[in-house]
Amino acid sequence: MWLIHTAKPSVQAMSRAVVSIDFMGTGSFVSDDGLVITNHHVAYADVFALGTKEHNWLEEGFWARSREEELPVPGRQVQILKETIDVTAEVEALIAEGAVKPGGMMMRKLSWIMEKRYSEKTGLEAILSSMWRGTKYYISLYEQYSDVRLVAAPPVSLAAFGGDVDNWEWPQHKGDFAIYRVYTAPDGKSAKYSPENIPLKSPAKFKICTKGIKEGEKTILLGFPGRTSRYAPSARVNYLTETELPIVSGLRSKQMEIISSWMDRDPEVRRKYADYYFGLSNFQELALGQMQCNRRFSVVEKKRAEEARMQEWIDADPARKEKWGSMLSDLDSKYQAVRKAQEDVIWFRECIARGTRLHSVASRTAALKRKKDSTRIAGNIRADKRNFAEVDLRVERDLFRLALENYYEHMSPEMLGDYQKALREKYGKDYDAMCAALWDASWIADPARTEKFLTIDEHMNNLESYLEDPLVRFFEDGKMGDFNSRLSKLQGKPSINDLSGEYTHALYGFREASGIAQYPDANSTMRANFGRVMGYSREDGLDCRWYTTAAGMLAKHRPDVHDFCMIPGWKAVADTADPSMKIDFLTDNDSTGGNSGSPLLNRKGQLIGLLFDGVKESLATDFYFIPEFNRSVNVDIRYVLWVLRNYGKMDSVLSEMGVK
Repeated sequence: MWLIHTAKPSVQAMSRAVVSIDFMGTGSFVSDDGLVITNHHVAYADVFALGTKEHNWLEEGFWARSREEELPVPGRQVQILKETIDVTAEVEALIAEGAVKPGGMMMRKLSWIMEKRYSEKTGLEAILSSMWRGTKYYISLYEQYSDVRLVAAPPVSLAAFGGDVDNWEWPQHKGDFAIYRVYTAPDGKSAKYSPENIPLKSPAKFKICTKGIKEGEKTILLGFPGRTSRYAPSARVNYLTETELPIVSGLRSKQMEIISSWMDRDPEVRRKYADYYFGLSNFQELALGQMQCNRRFSVVEKKRAEEARMQEWIDADPARKEKWGSMLSDLDSKYQAVRKAQEDVIWFRECIARGTRLHSVASRTAALKRKKDSTRIAGNIRADKRNFAEVDLRVERDLFRLALENYYEHMSPEMLGDYQKALREKYGKDYDAMCAALWDASWIADPARTEKFLTIDEHMNNLESYLEDPLVRFFEDGKMGDFNSRLSKLQGKPSINDLSGEYTHALYGFREASGIAQYPDANSTMRANFGRVMGYSREDGLDCRWYTTAAGMLAKHRPDVHDFCMIPGWKAVADTADPSMKIDFLTDNDSTGGNSGSPLLNRKGQLIGLLFDGVKESLATDFYFIPEFNRSVNVDIRYVLWVLRNYGKMDSVLSEMGVK
């Protein structure tokens, strides 16, 4: 994941055709008039939000066959990287002058100063990034565009064929693509949506490769990877593997079972929860895969072996020994000291803060005790109305029942609030009765009382009675601040975060002294890396070929299973495909979250595919890169073109993309 400004000039030139989509995904220009292609799952929330009861674009698919039919996407922005500047010397000067003091707020203060300085100087969006925990600092300058419109999004049964079952797996048969168009004001400057706006004149674009690819072919990946933790100490990886990831993946798996069962029973629940379930599923699979791969590939042991060599390097120099001599043992000790406290934080977060989507309603209501004014109340009412419109109370009740049991069964008794302790005394482990007492008696779960509450007069005149609601009291009986304070006290000084920063500096110095080429962890800055088209050997020893075909996709079709059901119109078109047509393919490019939608290029810089996933065996690479098992999953651009022509009937867009 090399920083783009360190790449070859030819690669830097290619990067002008790449955009960030709000730093949650990557896209690329494929026409002169602002067409941006990315993954369907990057556009998923937009496609979901643009849907109506009359048109569920997720299920139906959306095709704008003229520019007048393109749909504006409220709130969506794209960013074009203009320049990256090394500002390490400027930042070090600010620190030396005392303008910024070391501590937990240092990066925030630095960012405010440096971003303001460069935004005013250039008129561009400036973002400061720290590499290797302050070893280097860079300013990235972006042109930001706010009028983004949806052009094409295939139905989810095509884009996410195989659904959660195939997520992080191989083989896959997903047509994971979507297309936006970026618009500007008539003078070419960034502007909010207006009917008078015109398509952006793309600064560069990728030519589409229609000749196909072959095994062993060299590839280039460009994008905005979100985050890796390859400089994390072994103590951190061990904590995640043995504590946090098992809890998160286990509980969210149970939440998914509840939501899935309701979605299968009620199409309206599926409509409401599709986007939420998608995010839940993706994170749960990631957490489970990281835990399994960290264990399978002995990531903790590999890191400890490198740390042993680093300790020898530290001990060989008196100055290094004075600075870092006990750093590794201190990290191990502190992680052991806070292990149970960290578990409590996770259970509180997963069960209380996000166990049900209506926790935020209770939290906003309780916050009015501190400040009650009509402006704030009006904002609460708007947010609460959105909340209630997006959920089904039957689903949320089942989720709350799950959260109740897991919270009481795993939380340290001393961290329970007084009201929560009283409930425990009264109901013991009868969580059905406890759930009924809280949920069924709450105004939050009563549509009639909720409708009455969602008025300014009711908030102003009768707020106290709503604050005494049993569900509100339960949710507000514990505070994340109390859990964090306990963690800080147990850690002492220096904190785990402070030691982790020193660890990164020491590891950087050790690798540099050892002549080991290194690059910083991903942090949403543009990166480039190189790979090849190739298959791999799976965990069970099976050799997997590097591509999948239309024949394999059709063989998976199951009319009675939502994730594998091709809707009738799409199935009829797919039946006409050449059975040998390639759908998805594998490369050994290095990728992580944020790379979704990244253009995959051949050695000529032509677009051959879009990255959308990785195989499960690659999930350890967020902490330790394992090249023999790292594989990225890409949708073949020729399959995308085939779908656009034969199913979407998007001939005008294909012509615009230069495809005959």
